[in-house]
Amino acid sequence: MMDLNNLRAFLAVAETGSFSQAAKRLHLTQPAVSKRIALLEDELGLLLFDRIGRHSRLTHAGGVLLPRARELILKAQDLKNQATSLTQKVSGPLTLGTSHHIGLHRLPDVLRHYRKDFPDVQLDIHFMDSEEACRAVDKGELEMAIVTLPSETPPNLRTRKLWRDELCFVTAPVHELAGRKRVSLKQLTQYPAVLPGPTTFTRAILEKALLKHGLTISLGMSTNYMETLKMLTEINLGWSLLPRIMLTRAKLKILPVKLQLTRSLGLVTHKERILSNPAKAMVSCLP
Repeated sequence: MMDLNNLRAFLAVAETGSFSQAAKRLHLTQPAVSKRIALLEDELGLLLFDRIGRHSRLTHAGGVLLPRARELILKAQDLKNQATSLTQKVSGPLTLGTSHHIGLHRLPDVLRHYRKDFPDVQLDIHFMDSEEACRAVDKGELEMAIVTLPSETPPNLRTRKLWRDELCFVTAPVHELAGRKRVSLKQLTQYPAVLPGPTTFTRAILEKALLKHGLTISLGMSTNYMETLKMLTEINLGWSLLPRIMLTRAKLKILPVKLQLTRSLGLVTHKERILSNPAKAMVSCLP
């Protein structure tokens, strides 16, 4: 009978590319991880990794077997979740992904109530880009994510809208556009912008809207951290597009641009996974 712990070690090394990093993820020593990989390789009669210095790369055989190994681990977790759901006990780990923006502006009250109501849950929060979090839920690395929702939901995922973010065009008060009673999109795009990266859902919302008018962005700087974008805008390095919820105490001027843009923030889970009791409890705490 194949040992699931050996498969978990295999996944950890494959995903981190390092035995030492895999050991940190699994809270094991590096020799313990090496032993588990060796046992799995002996059982399968295959070499799963090429060891190159401090890095490890999947062999062809390892790459072929990786999706099946991940599926077996997820199926085992589903079985455990289903069994636990019969007891109604809310305890154990919950691996949750979210963005820094949502973690700062939307989740504090949710997490405060969750911790109070379900103290036996070991909450493991991963702060990451929304796009990365969705991929992690799809691959089974996260049980759920609370992020900016994609405009089109990937086939394996289920989404639920929780909040609506109104997006505002903003500049520093000293920016040339700040004093105008009206700013057209064409005028706006003639100035450098500081915006999230090109692969983000928020950037896609803006670019899609501008494309309808035959316009493109003149990019000055790019970062996926909204708080950093706010700072860069405040020191007049360019205009930006920021959620209104961030602007209460910001030293920024909202530009009178007619285009109104919003984004949806919400919950992402996998259609084929059975949620654990801690995950179900988190869903119950969401608005």
